[in-house]
Amino acid sequence: MKRSDRLVAMTNYLVEHPMELVSLPFFSNLYDSAKSSISEDLAIVNKSFKQQGIGYLLSVSGAAGGVKYIPDYSIENSEAFVQELCDKLEDPSRLLPGGYLFMSDLLGEPATVRNIGRLFATVFSDKEIDVVVTVATKGIPLAYAVASFLNVPVVIVRRDPKVTEGSTVSINYVSGSSKKIQTMVLPKRSLNEGTKVCIIDDFMKAGGTINGIKELLAEFNAHVSGIGVLAEAEDDEEERVVDQYISLVQITNVDVKNKQIEVHKGNFFK
Repeated sequence: MKRSDRLVAMTNYLVEHPMELVSLPFFSNLYDSAKSSISEDLAIVNKSFKQQGIGYLLSVSGAAGGVKYIPDYSIENSEAFVQELCDKLEDPSRLLPGGYLFMSDLLGEPATVRNIGRLFATVFSDKEIDVVVTVATKGIPLAYAVASFLNVPVVIVRRDPKVTEGSTVSINYVSGSSKKIQTMVLPKRSLNEGTKVCIIDDFMKAGGTINGIKELLAEFNAHVSGIGVLAEAEDDEEERVVDQYISLVQITNVDVKNKQIEVHKGNFFK
């Protein structure tokens, strides 16, 4: 295989297997090439990743060593993408009763969802995440996007138990927005004790839902290593119950009557 062909093939393999340690002998055998040539190729791939601002190759030495593709979106790429999100979300026609925003169209765009996943993976790539957890339903595409870059499975918390999921663990929690007592359930087989979890959701006001997820995960003795929300909004009526989280955009000064809204970059950049 020519070097140009090999570079394309290696790049594709690494991007399709993020956070996975790949040994040099694996590539050497796969492409029938000397380890020295593979090492040179990886240096070229690493340089290209960095120039594009999409990540880098982490080298691990030793007999069981190799390289690992780490998704790491550059600050320039991140700021440009989030600013574009802010511009789209500031459209007054998106305002919904209760200070919420219509975002279903954005969550249905594969390219947008993929970039959101890439940004959260950049923040949480060093947390040794085992599972990405979200609650049905709008957080599901975001969770899968993040999980695809962290190369981990997704676990979905639901409001009602399903017969096909077997025995479940359930809790009652108080919704931050509606102030109503609601239920969350998770199959007993979904998590192992001590699992490191990243919680992903699309929207947060007071944080009642995410706090409920944390309480449910505590029943599994799981460790919450990170929380990511696409959009956070101010809630003047209730104090926020979640303080350790990462947001991409922040919604402020919502005036439903006069159709005015301000959307700024979230604490991702702080």
